[in-house]
Amino acid sequence: MQYLSLPGIFKKVSALVQGTVMLSSENEKENFALLDAVYEMGCTTFDTAHVYGNGDVERVLGRWIKANGIREQVVILDKGAHHNPDRKRVTPFDIASDIHDSLARLQTDYIDLYALHRDDPSSPVGPIMETLEDFRKAGKINVFGVSNWRAARIEAANNYATDAGLNPFAFSSPHFSLAAMVEAPWEDCISITGAHAFEQDWYAKTGMPVFCWSSLAGGWFSGRIHRENVEEHGEELCMRCYASEENWRRLERAGELGRKLGATAAQVALAYVRSQDFRTFPLVAAYTPGEFRDLTAALDIRLSAEDIAWLDLRREAR
Repeated sequence: MQYLSLPGIFKKVSALVQGTVMLSSENEKENFALLDAVYEMGCTTFDTAHVYGNGDVERVLGRWIKANGIREQVVILDKGAHHNPDRKRVTPFDIASDIHDSLARLQTDYIDLYALHRDDPSSPVGPIMETLEDFRKAGKINVFGVSNWRAARIEAANNYATDAGLNPFAFSSPHFSLAAMVEAPWEDCISITGAHAFEQDWYAKTGMPVFCWSSLAGGWFSGRIHRENVEEHGEELCMRCYASEENWRRLERAGELGRKLGATAAQVALAYVRSQDFRTFPLVAAYTPGEFRDLTAALDIRLSAEDIAWLDLRREAR
């Protein structure tokens, strides 16, 4: 495992972040075994959210951390203020409510990295930044950021924070992958691929770290999917969100380059995410220890600028 540093986080932040959406109380024994194995392979950073499993995911993760006595060794990336079917929830009240819920579920006094899970562009940034700063000062969160916010909104919020003498957003978690998203998997998702690839320049300019969700495009690069077996996977989320001619070509090129490097398409796709001009932390959702072990091999793959341009079809676009 490789580790990177983040301002305000005085722990080792693993270069790969393990997602926890698969956790459930019904399968707690198996979940603990998975988390144990991933942690033993060097993963220190785990992504979760207030909305996952209606709170059950946070509870399982919290019980695992407490059972192993490793709170000071792991980094929790948690998210809150997700919308519900009735209303947008990016308000000081909802942010506060969700933080208190998450702390109780996780059985911890603080969250290392806290992100707003969604944005409401009609909600002014001032009260949002002031609320998050209050929780930071109280020691309930160490560093705060956003998930699924556009760069312009992040910049506006950070400008407000600077003028008001507050801490700015320190990280962002949009979708980013070798595969360009053609349809959002869920409402109000934000990607910095496809039509919004230009936002990558903002991240390169500002140096803001990017925690990339669906870094492997929801299984698009898993090796299970190819043009000849589309009918077998037609109902899967990754088919709806990523099935395009351009992404088929990217998948095939990842496989071709992988064969030259002695790697899988998934490892090449993960290396692509890691080989950008901006700082990236790929979020992965390994369901078995073997899957996570295979993905760690991608950390040693170095792609050239020519490799990157060939993989994502930029060379042809010139």
